[in-house]
Formats: sequence, C-alpha cells, structure tokens
Amino acid sequence: MLGKLLDRLEEWLITLLIGAATLIIFAAVVHRYLSGMSIPGLQDWLLQLNFGWAQELCIILFVWMAKFGAAYGVRTGIHVGVDVLINRLSEGVRRHFILFGLLSGALFTGIVGTLGARFVWENGAHYAFFTAFGAGTEGLFEGPTTPDLEWPTWIVYSAIPLGSSLMCFRFLQVAWSYFRTGELPHHDHGHVEGLEEESDAIYRMDDNLHPKGR
Repeated sequence: MLGKLLDRLEEWLITLLIGAATLIIFAAVVHRYLSGMSIPGLQDWLLQLNFGWAQELCIILFVWMAKFGAAYGVRTGIHVGVDVLINRLSEGVRRHFILFGLLSGALFTGIVGTLGARFVWENGAHYAFFTAFGAGTEGLFEGPTTPDLEWPTWIVYSAIPLGSSLMCFRFLQVAWSYFRTGELPHHDHGHVEGLEEESDAIYRMDDNLHPKGR
C-alpha cells in the first residue's frame, strides 16, 4: 500500500512539474510575442507584466523533474544501458554483475543524497528550520537567494538530496526484487499507448531493448 502510494506520488509530482513548466514557457512566449504588437491598450497592459522570473522558475522545475524522473526511470527500467557484454555472460555470472551494478547505483546515489543533504543544511536550511521553531540562530548562515525569484537557494538545491535518496531507494528496491525473482523491470519502447496488443505488435522490438533477467 505504501509502495503504491509512493509510486503515485512520484508520478503525480513529475507530471505536475512538466505541466507547470510547459504552461509557464507558453505564457512567457505568448507574452513576449504579443508585447511586440502595436495593439492599443493590450500592449500597454502586457508591458506592465513582468515575466523576468519565468526562465529561472522553469530551470528549477526541470532540475526537480530530472532528479525525480531519474528515480522513476530506475523503477520502470527505462534508463538506457550498455549491456551487450553482460548479456553474453552465463546466467550465474550475469546475475552477480547485475546485482553489483544495482547496488553500486544505490551506493553512489546514497552518497550524493547524503552529501547533498549536508550541503542544503549548511546552505541555509538550518537557519530556516531554527527560525521556524523559534530556536536561536546566532552565528548561523542565512543562505543566499536566487537572482529573480529571490527564493532561498536551499529550497532549490533540496532536489539533490530528495531525488538522490529516492533514486537510492529505487535501486535497492529493484535489486531486492531481482534477487528474489530474477526479473528486472523493463519498458517496452516499441509499445504505442492506446493500441491493442495485437495491433501494436509491429511496432515492438523482440527484446524490448532491455534484459528480461532470464
């Protein structure tokens, strides 16, 4: 139950980030285009609107989307990998190499998440939390803010520890599942959404471009 809730939360967060970035970019482009047209009243009103923050916010949204999208990619098996040599090994050796790769990914992302959390904490998060709970902040670093939005940068950089920690959890989740079942998550790159199994067979690759774990 908890796992499914986390899966849905992950998917909804990525969808929200993509949707928000798309709408903001669209609004900024339309604003820039219409502001250059000599339309009485409308042009004056548009020139009063400030969209200078749009680019910075979209960059932040895409960074967060990339970090959580990477975790989603581990869970669903859509990451691109070079496995020509691995697939030529015997089943037992191949199994050990795959587990080693998954655990190495967990170790790496765990280290990045830990170091990222320490950086965020020292970059102003400790000041914000101490202030929120009424604790003393003497000698603490308040932290910088972003140029346009003037948001605390620790909020922006929180994507690193949060996304990396989730990615570490996904690596461990996939490794445990593979250890128990011998199956890796795989994504059918040739599948066309909305088509029946029989009708989309001509679009699908035989090996789905991903090892099946057998």
